[in-house]
Amino acid sequence: MSVSNLDELRSIVVRSIDESSESLITAAKSVYAIPETGFNERKTSSFVQKQLEELNLSVETGIAITGLKSVIEGNDSGPTIAVIAELDALRVPSHPGSDSNTGAAHACGHHIQIGALLGVAKALVTPAVKHSFSGNVALILTPAEEFIEIEDRLARRNNDEIEFLSGKQEMIRLGAFDGIDMAMMIHASNNDGAGYFSVGGTTNAHVTHQVRYMGKSAHAGGAPYKGVNALQAAMLANAAINTQRETFLEDDVARVHGIISNGGTSVNAVPDEVLYEGRVRAGSIDALRLLEEKVIRCYKAGALAMGASVEIQTVAGYHPLTQNASMEKVFVENSNHILGQHSVISEPSDRNHGGSTDMGDLSKIMPVIHPYSKAALGIGHGEDYIIQDYNRAVVASAKVMAATVLALLHGDAIKAKETIRKFKPYFTRSQYVKSQRERFTTTTYRTQ
Repeated sequence: MSVSNLDELRSIVVRSIDESSESLITAAKSVYAIPETGFNERKTSSFVQKQLEELNLSVETGIAITGLKSVIEGNDSGPTIAVIAELDALRVPSHPGSDSNTGAAHACGHHIQIGALLGVAKALVTPAVKHSFSGNVALILTPAEEFIEIEDRLARRNNDEIEFLSGKQEMIRLGAFDGIDMAMMIHASNNDGAGYFSVGGTTNAHVTHQVRYMGKSAHAGGAPYKGVNALQAAMLANAAINTQRETFLEDDVARVHGIISNGGTSVNAVPDEVLYEGRVRAGSIDALRLLEEKVIRCYKAGALAMGASVEIQTVAGYHPLTQNASMEKVFVENSNHILGQHSVISEPSDRNHGGSTDMGDLSKIMPVIHPYSKAALGIGHGEDYIIQDYNRAVVASAKVMAATVLALLHGDAIKAKETIRKFKPYFTRSQYVKSQRERFTTTTYRTQ
């Protein structure tokens, strides 16, 4: 059957997803039940691979350890659009869906992305749909969006398992996004009663520091004066950071936060080595650099006050997210057509809620959109964060993404080609990889 009318094709897409809605939601809930942290998502990856292969799709596996890629080819040549879902979970042991052994939990809602991506796949493999578009659709499952477990990932880096510490960063480096012209994904957000989705806005850039304080051990009761307390050095540095907060500019959406990953080994010994993990965020790379300079001075101040040494390892983080206005317009049009007028809330392009995503890195290379599905309750990354409306999070998201892809690639892919022509990349892939490599540095500051 050959269908050329866009409205008819969109109806086929919606009907296909409606017919699969129960299985799509079941798939998302199945992933929710097997949460795994970044670069460890082997069960999740295997599950998704099987689901895609049941659609007679060929799946490339093992990209950046657990990543997947599958391509649906259209009838005619044209641009390639990636639809992305993230495989990983967080560590929130108190979350009701957490793994009792690892503490991993889908407290950010990545599992619904997988259900939505499978819905897009089921709709677009339909022969009438697949044969109607000019171009291809790449289904990409990325590991490790949550920038956590830094020590473990640095160990993987030292073992040459990975170079960059997030999934999209590593998949860019490996060439998984070569030949792809634009990308989209949908993330869960809180259901505030206004619309199905929100589009627009940006995110923070960030950088991570592994800050190792090195002092001198001594008996904590008998001779503490003979030691150099590395824990106190870290605590002083943290206090110094707090004294700087009134200097942070509100327009920069500055966020500085940290944890002590290792605070010593024995309570009756002066801690001689302490690891502080810090993160610095800001709305632009330039603002991030200025903020980072202040924070690094605070790290050094803690060491100077105690007579300790400090090793500061800078780990390349994320870039701010830049969303493509042309793609957003197509997304809004299709959402309003399928779900009714005012189904999407549009935010200004500079609206920044303070978080970060490696989709920002991809947005510096190609046009992307990163809408949010208003389907969750609770606080993101918190123990109370759950998906309230799976039909909205999975089924509606799949419909609108599939219809958006169809609209971009329909009619000799005129809309996609125009979007690509107007886009001005900040980086080529090779420039991006070079820049990220240069952001990894290690410096040691000795006070004695």
